[in-house]
Amino acid sequence: MTTNERNAMTADRVRAIWHRELQRDDIMPDDDFFALGGDSLVMVRIQAAFIDELDAEVPMDQLFLNPTVRSIAAYMDSRAALAP
Repeated sequence: MTTNERNAMTADRVRAIWHRELQRDDIMPDDDFFALGGDSLVMVRIQAAFIDELDAEVPMDQLFLNPTVRSIAAYMDSRAALAP
């Protein structure tokens, strides 16, 4: 699997979680979480879903620093690349 394929797969999985938790079907890769109506309570649910469904622990500060599907997926993939 290429890096681009892995990034696209991660982004698709992140986007599916955002669709469910934000209850929106119109989320694009570069849409801002907060502009879509996200708040801290939804963010906590998304953080838990990342752990349960993607086996990815994402610190809360990284969710704030990476507020788009594309950016948080890239963060996850970069952390996976660094994992032993």
